[in-house]
Amino acid sequence: MCGNNNCDSLREVLCTIVKIQKKVDCIEGVIASCDRPFLGQTPNSLYNTRPISFYTCPTNTLWTMPYTLNGTTGTSSVFRVEAVEDCCATLRVLAPGEEEGSFVSTDSFFTINLNCVGVIQCLADTLVANL
Repeated sequence: MCGNNNCDSLREVLCTIVKIQKKVDCIEGVIASCDRPFLGQTPNSLYNTRPISFYTCPTNTLWTMPYTLNGTTGTSSVFRVEAVEDCCATLRVLAPGEEEGSFVSTDSFFTINLNCVGVIQCLADTLVANL
């Protein structure tokens, strides 16, 4: 499902994620776990990020991006949505943290055309330091 119809539905989910990460509580029409209106297992959880992964359209290949953190380079397939405008989303690359399932904020950003996205996968909400 590539094209403008995909952009509209993805944009809605990603906008919801941006709102909850900014602690905006005017979210209506929750339809899936990706757009659950709070971060964590309860509304009082101390998380600040809903990490996501993207799969390309039409091949469903996992999207990866390079990053440099503390002089070390790597690639990651986990991102934090920072902004959404029209059919584009600005994403921050998250590097793997020391603990299993944890992530570290990087200064690497990129913009993705949502028409190039086939599927998004939401990972467990987490606390990402240094945002």
